[in-house]
Amino acid sequence: MGQPVRDYLLTLCVTAAVTYLLTGPVRKFAIATGAMPEIRARDVHREPTPRLGGIAMFFGLCAGLLVADHLQNLGSVFELSNEPRALLSGAALIWLIGVLDDKFEIDALIKLGGQMIAAGVMVMQGLTILWIPVPGVGTVSLTSWQGTLLTVALVVITINAVNFVDGLDGLAAGMVCIAAAAFFLYSYRLWFGNMIEAAAPATLFTAILMGMCLGFLPHNMHPARIFMGDSGSMLIGLVLAASAISVTGQVDPDTLRIFVYDGSTRSTTHAMLPVFIPLLLPLTIIAIPLADLVLAIVRRTWKGQSPFAADRGHLHHRLLEIGHSHSRAVLIMYFWSALFAFGVVGYSVHSASLWIVMVIVGLSAVGLVLLLLPRFTPRAPRWAERFVPPRYRRRKARLAQEGTEPEPAHAYAGEGAAGPAGEGAAGAAGAHEEREEPVPAGVNGATAIGARSRASERRKAGTRG
Repeated sequence: MGQPVRDYLLTLCVTAAVTYLLTGPVRKFAIATGAMPEIRARDVHREPTPRLGGIAMFFGLCAGLLVADHLQNLGSVFELSNEPRALLSGAALIWLIGVLDDKFEIDALIKLGGQMIAAGVMVMQGLTILWIPVPGVGTVSLTSWQGTLLTVALVVITINAVNFVDGLDGLAAGMVCIAAAAFFLYSYRLWFGNMIEAAAPATLFTAILMGMCLGFLPHNMHPARIFMGDSGSMLIGLVLAASAISVTGQVDPDTLRIFVYDGSTRSTTHAMLPVFIPLLLPLTIIAIPLADLVLAIVRRTWKGQSPFAADRGHLHHRLLEIGHSHSRAVLIMYFWSALFAFGVVGYSVHSASLWIVMVIVGLSAVGLVLLLLPRFTPRAPRWAERFVPPRYRRRKARLAQEGTEPEPAHAYAGEGAAGPAGEGAAGAAGAHEEREEPVPAGVNGATAIGARSRASERRKAGTRG
């Protein structure tokens, strides 16, 4: 079993290395071709940033598939299944649509049509849902039309869920990487733990997907030097959907009943759990992006707007508005993604263990505390004041109440302290207005939302460090 692990690790590393090395040249190419859209009202970043990062991710995908095809333990996937070719065909089409959108801003309905065509291309080559397990009914075989419609729907929903959550630096790539890691553990257990050969393509897809995300993240973490754009977000969404379809629709549910049960209700439930996990796992790994997608549609239609109309009401925007910094908001979203994905995988392996549920409940409580942390400012005891940041010291709080504490630097618009010489008067003139509508401040005085300093606006595009 050690050799397959090394092959998957080699495939992941090659994919990550190719993606990482190509992202720098792609960034220069995006700047040269003008793929740097103007900052929109809903954007969090404050400087024009090049897109087209999906170009590097697509070539990373191609490199990963090419290496896997020449490895002894993974080459059989290409010989016994047409799913890798189906994935590459659909990925190439959705990537091309994304590149055109990053450069020319194509219409949303055209993108939706392209997503459906890409899903249809994969269905035509065999990557489709053949049957689904239904609670209380059992395994239900799908007709050709039913399988096609369900496959297209799952691909479109996953692509748009990932695209919706791509609003902060490193958020989409990190969340998809976490989901892919959880899915890899589950499919690898089916493939080498239970000798279910139909799970081999999904295991390969998730390893390559992790490499694509890990290779791009160093360039995309805050402050991002390049965005993946729709060419990247739609691409990783399609690969994630293909992995879910490969396990859910291709693996015979009857082969997943690996538990021995004695006929009791509880044992029967435990025995049937692996049958339903492939149906639940794809939903849990995109639970947060899917929830964001549903809430956005409801919110926009309630206001009489188009479901495709952009706004600042996404979950990551709300985290910034309640006071979280950019980096902390991303880490909180990572935490919840990992909790959902690995929680389901862990429960599928040890469904009879109560401690799995207790750990999930405990971590959920920790997550809720982290979400509400900016709503209150705890004060440290006097003996511990020297060990905590100044904002948690009682002396600082007392001086603030008496009005003797100087104005913090982050009370003004912009990042950091005061602006350059010549702008102090303008900052002082706008101080009263800023106090009337305070802007949530993040770590080290960086404001989560609000106007940016004029000095940074004068910086040339593409010179960001």
